[in-house]
Amino acid sequence: MATIKIKQVKSRIKCPKVQKRTLDALGLKKTGRVVEHEANPAILGMVEKVKHLVQIEN
Repeated sequence: MATIKIKQVKSRIKCPKVQKRTLDALGLKKTGRVVEHEANPAILGMVEKVKHLVQIEN
């Protein structure tokens, strides 16, 4: 499968716990961090939940 790079661009401060847990599951703990995941439906669904905090890089 194709891989995608996910970068956290906004802070997780004052976000609901569900969104913080989603960022943790993606491996994003600090602003500016980039992680690489396979583009499967589970990962894309997590990215959709926190789309206002992350940016997809190719």
